Amino acid sequence: THGKPWIETSYHGVITENMDIVQLDPPLVALDKDAPVPYAGEICAFKIQGLEAPFEAVVLNGTSGEGQLRARGLVDCELQKEYTFIIQAHDCGAGPGGTGGKKSHKAVVHIQVNDVNEFSPVFREAQYHVAVTEGKIYDNILQVEATDQDCSPQYSQICNYQITTSNTPFAIDRNGNIRNTEKLSFDKQQQYAVLVTAFDCGQKRSTESVAVHIYVKPVCKPGWQGWDKRVDYEPGTGSKQLFPKMNLETCGGLLSSVRTTVELQTSHIGKGCDRETYSEKSLQKLCGASSGSTDLLPAPSASTNWTASLVTDSERDSDLIFRFDGRQAARIPDQVVPQNLTDQFTVATWMKHGPNPGLRAEKETLLCNSDKTEMNRHHYSLYVHNCRLVFLLRRDFIQVDTFRPAEFHWKLDQICDKEWHYYVINVEFPVVTLYVDGVTYDPYLVTDDWPIHPSQIDVQLTVGACWQGGEVTKPRFTQCFRGSLSGLTIRPGKIESQKVISCLQACKEGLDINSLESLGKGIKFHFNPAQSILVMEGEDLENMNAALRKVSYINSRQFPTPGIRRLHISTSVQCFGEDTCISIPDIDAVVMVLQPSEPRITIAGVDRLTRPAADLRGPAGLTLFQDLHIISTVTKGDTASHHTGTGPGVQEEIIHNLDYCDILVLGEELRPEQESLQLQRSTLLGKHLDATNSTSGMSIYGVDSMSNYEQVIRQVHYHNWHPAQNPDRKFRLTCSELNGRYTSNEFTLEISVLHKSEAGEHVNHMVAPSQYMQVVPHLAMVHSLYPTHVPSAATVVIVICIATLVVVVVLGIYRIHLTHQQEGRSSDTTKERELDWDDSALNITVNPMEVRGRGGLKTKPWGMNKGRKVSVVRTRCWNSLKCSQDQGQNTVQFINSDRGFQVNDKIL
Repeated sequence: THGKPWIETSYHGVITENMDIVQLDPPLVALDKDAPVPYAGEICAFKIQGLEAPFEAVVLNGTSGEGQLRARGLVDCELQKEYTFIIQAHDCGAGPGGTGGKKSHKAVVHIQVNDVNEFSPVFREAQYHVAVTEGKIYDNILQVEATDQDCSPQYSQICNYQITTSNTPFAIDRNGNIRNTEKLSFDKQQQYAVLVTAFDCGQKRSTESVAVHIYVKPVCKPGWQGWDKRVDYEPGTGSKQLFPKMNLETCGGLLSSVRTTVELQTSHIGKGCDRETYSEKSLQKLCGASSGSTDLLPAPSASTNWTASLVTDSERDSDLIFRFDGRQAARIPDQVVPQNLTDQFTVATWMKHGPNPGLRAEKETLLCNSDKTEMNRHHYSLYVHNCRLVFLLRRDFIQVDTFRPAEFHWKLDQICDKEWHYYVINVEFPVVTLYVDGVTYDPYLVTDDWPIHPSQIDVQLTVGACWQGGEVTKPRFTQCFRGSLSGLTIRPGKIESQKVISCLQACKEGLDINSLESLGKGIKFHFNPAQSILVMEGEDLENMNAALRKVSYINSRQFPTPGIRRLHISTSVQCFGEDTCISIPDIDAVVMVLQPSEPRITIAGVDRLTRPAADLRGPAGLTLFQDLHIISTVTKGDTASHHTGTGPGVQEEIIHNLDYCDILVLGEELRPEQESLQLQRSTLLGKHLDATNSTSGMSIYGVDSMSNYEQVIRQVHYHNWHPAQNPDRKFRLTCSELNGRYTSNEFTLEISVLHKSEAGEHVNHMVAPSQYMQVVPHLAMVHSLYPTHVPSAATVVIVICIATLVVVVVLGIYRIHLTHQQEGRSSDTTKERELDWDDSALNITVNPMEVRGRGGLKTKPWGMNKGRKVSVVRTRCWNSLKCSQDQGQNTVQFINSDRGFQVNDKIL
């Protein structure tokens, strides 16, 4: 008998997944005692018990008994990490077929599958979201987690996390915990997006990073929320809400009342806010002020040259502002100064003034009327002294030499606050009232003084200082003003009403409340007079929120001053019975008034007129601008086209006011003894217009519509009683809106005069197609073009002249008749029939080319009889004149020429 093979009792093996060879320990070797006997001592097979085991054992060398354990297929660690089965060795027995072979004892084989790092980490969530409160450092804001499908701890565990987004205030640890490295600020950044990646312990990185969204919540701070720091305002859009989404956050605090003040700060715009920048005269006319005021600070020009040396501030949207630095002043010409102020008069001015930098403040004079020479008496003056406004009025000595009120003092904060204010002093002697921005103030101090004794010394009116012409070696200005002035006027004889004063200083921009009637119950509100400050108060928080959302900005100017207007909102609250209550911080915002579309004012019409001299000499004169048209257009840009649907560069006609139109005489000025421009005062009735006239032209001024300006300018007439001395004239017309901010084109009109010498060149101007025919196309139009009737005295003269002509003609015919006495009676009878008179009246249309006709008829100078029908009473026609009696018209054409009187082409 032969013995059994022998193998180890147990084996431990390792196989790497996706490989087929198992590494056993100890190696697979079977021993047989029968060796080296053939067959019986040889190993023929290793057999595995357990069909589920995916392995097989093969004999490598039957003699030595070496074997090898292999995987029948791919081994996946993720499916099964370990295998345990039984293995036995078999010898070959008695022969090569293995018959009668012996088998060894059973050995246990334990195999471990080694892992391969084939899987990447994967995060459990597609995205992470977390919210944190600002101002804290967190140890752990959020934990992210990734997994790995590998089977081994080495490759399945996540050993590291990493933030891949740069420059973020966050860090992450090995366990995926995210923390902030600095305090977060809601105002600085309200949200962060951070990318995180993971690594397993085999350093395999996740194929996709995960996004972590971190939201920063503000610490609950009491205050206004939902408001914009900038609000754009487009001109012409009316009222615009400033805070349509604003609400007050109280952080849970219960409030008993809320008081909010909204302030519109416009001190840097114009004279304190956006006002109309028309001239003082135009504004006064517009506001219905009394006429007769004198503008002491007009724009410098040839006729108003006393302001030429003053410093003007030209950056204020056409506002005429004069700045005084304590070194300059203006002397008003005597012919401009109102001579008799009486007991009633008004002084008005805009003033911007600050505290005097000197230790000892000097008087600063705005307006002063003082002795020009010899003495140094101040008759009346307006000055500032130590932030007090003082008006001095020294009345003339009348009858009784007694003390009378002479100095009126006001002490107001406005005088030295470096802001623009409108001052009006109404004098109803002995009462003097001051208006500042439309609010009345009585003087806090009135001092008396002696009246001024009458003298023959001339006085000097000055602006910006006082003139000291006496009691000094050299006359000079004293008490000079430091500040800015504008619109300084004086009006004798009348005082202004409060309504007019309010109109003159009214702001055209301010705060407003939309849908005032829809304000909630219990809401109280108050505007200051300029509507630049609004105070709202209420007990219910929601009603206050709704009320503040209705606060709006409005600018009623068609062409407002562009730029920033600042808004300041302050709020105070009261709580229920608590010693401490929440504090609401102030907020600041701006209203940005956008640049308005600039209008282009165009004047169009007939630019050349050729008229007979009689038109210029006639009582009506020559209408210069009968076909005048004024239009204004704006070019709509991209912003406007977005709203209107039109493309950029589209011209649109608009309607706006004008404030003056000037008709300027080009070349030599008008000669008052022979020519003038005239305008009937009745043309200005019902309009806000007035006119001034001089030898250099005519100025029509006042704030009114383009249509009214057209109507008035069309009624301007030019008269020239001696056109031969100045036959041609040129006039230039320009118009303005907003005191020259927008000006029209320069429209030039040329006047040419037709004289008698020109008429003599054409025998029949009524028939020939001449320049005169363009003025009077045909006889039928004579009455309609020249409807003015000849005065009765002239008619009598013309009738007598024509009667004399008829007598001369009759006498001439009679002489011819006598020279032909030898002719027969039949001829005489025929001649008598030919001279048979017609009792119908003869109307003669005279075209007088000469002053005196050849036949002795004296006609009026050119233009006096032009187009007139002259009736000759009880005249007769004779056959040679071919009277058109059968056509019912007794009008014949009568022309004086070198050939004699010509009637209907017949020579007399």
